[in-house]
Amino acid sequence: MNNRSLKDLLYEQVARVGKALSSPKRLEILEMLAQGEKAVETISAEVAIDNKLASAHLKALKEARLVQTRRDGKRMFYSLTGSDVAQLGVTLRQVAEEHLVELRMALQQMMAEPDRMVSVGGKELMAQAKRGEIIVLDVRPENEYNTAHLPHARSLPLSELAHRLAELPRDVEIVAYCRGPFCLMSNEAVKLLQARGYHARKTFDGVSEWLAAGLPIAKN
Repeated sequence: MNNRSLKDLLYEQVARVGKALSSPKRLEILEMLAQGEKAVETISAEVAIDNKLASAHLKALKEARLVQTRRDGKRMFYSLTGSDVAQLGVTLRQVAEEHLVELRMALQQMMAEPDRMVSVGGKELMAQAKRGEIIVLDVRPENEYNTAHLPHARSLPLSELAHRLAELPRDVEIVAYCRGPFCLMSNEAVKLLQARGYHARKTFDGVSEWLAAGLPIAKN
């Protein structure tokens, strides 16, 4: 093989990953799988597509070696092939945010109410939670919390929040988080909590962002 052919082959292999990441739905699927293993039916419901299309997207991701499968009876489960895949998603989003004004404008809309956003960094947030000055609330599904969560965080899934408000003290600030900057579960949680008289805000960071920043995470 001559040098030109070898170089073409090398770039072709890297491009396999780029092609797999070229779909918005696949990026969303990777964000989901960064939270832990998921069944096809769960993925399709979360990203609002049917099982057949979800399977096609997952096949493309698997061909690029970004996801792997596990069969349990008739059910197929998918997971990331490594933590570096989750970090790739974070890096890709950060580059897009840096260079795409359209993305920055969309994110600004999410931050239109600054009273709902925390202003401290991850280390200070962790220190405040450790001292009991705030409650860090993980509003993702409980199985995602059990896979990995921010230190000192408490699990209270959004689907159960309205019925379990009595478990939360009213004299301590609550900081909610979910799957990362594009996840809206924490937005809904903060709206609900503030409407019920709680002092609540959110942080954009999820587990993947926490790891990308070199901060520790906790596991059950």
